[in-house]
Amino acid sequence: MQSRPLTILLSLLASAVWMESACWAQQSIAPSVPSPGDAIEAENCLVQYISKVNLAARSDGVLTELHFEEGDTVEMGQLIAVIDDTAAALAVNLKLAEEKEAVMNAANEVNLEDAINAEELASAESEAYKDLRKEGAIPYWEMEKKRLEAKRAQLRIDLAVMQKKIAEVQMIAKRNGRELAEFELSQRQVKTPSTGFIETRFAQLGEWLQPGAPIATLIQMDRLRVEGDIDALSYRRIVRQGTPVKVVIENDADPDKAIKIDGKLGYVSMEIDLNNRHRVWVEIQNQPIKDEQTGKVIDWLIKPGMRASIKIPTKAASL
Repeated sequence: MQSRPLTILLSLLASAVWMESACWAQQSIAPSVPSPGDAIEAENCLVQYISKVNLAARSDGVLTELHFEEGDTVEMGQLIAVIDDTAAALAVNLKLAEEKEAVMNAANEVNLEDAINAEELASAESEAYKDLRKEGAIPYWEMEKKRLEAKRAQLRIDLAVMQKKIAEVQMIAKRNGRELAEFELSQRQVKTPSTGFIETRFAQLGEWLQPGAPIATLIQMDRLRVEGDIDALSYRRIVRQGTPVKVVIENDADPDKAIKIDGKLGYVSMEIDLNNRHRVWVEIQNQPIKDEQTGKVIDWLIKPGMRASIKIPTKAASL
């Protein structure tokens, strides 16, 4: 039988073990809170492009115009290539002529006015023949003939109104046909969806292209992202989308010229990787470098692949 002091000692040891386990569990559940003066810093931060797309042909035909070279900086909506559009341009001209004819027909009211005048005359003659019939000056069938002519004149008015409505519908159809022809023409003009940098050229002048054939690769440069990883377990429920951050773009050649930008977290991933981190990014505005004489953009201040850092101030993290 165990002595009383030994029993008390074992009880104290068990209580200590239980309290230590509870503290460890609480620490593992509770999120870390940065101490005053510190900042949450993301790891492995790099500048990345937001958009990198292959500009492709949308119609088949011979590539007749190229307005760029590799390394060019282009503006949004700039025409960079044209696929043979001779037939498409002729189709647009034809549809324009057809639409103009339809507009003239829809605006034409001569037939309607003529039908109204004819109906007024026929109605007046019908009334006159009724009076003559009452006096016995004409036979019944002469009066009836004029009455039917007046009714026929009224039907001509209804027909003219219907023809005018049909002409208006035909005008809409011709307008849609012209817009469709213009769309087909635009499909042969390759324009840039954003301001960017021509990374690669694939197509050559005189080459026959099929829809979907790549012409050039465009990298958007006016807006970029700084991506990094943040410890998901230590700072969960603290790092959120919209949190203010400080972004620093490093300059390896001259550390004193690092680019500092104030921004907000635009994205916080829900997925946690094997290192218990999740991905975050901040969208930043890039700055063009222009030629002093021509004003043309010749380079960009920030480029994809540059090293960077993302820091969340303690005050912002605690909000």
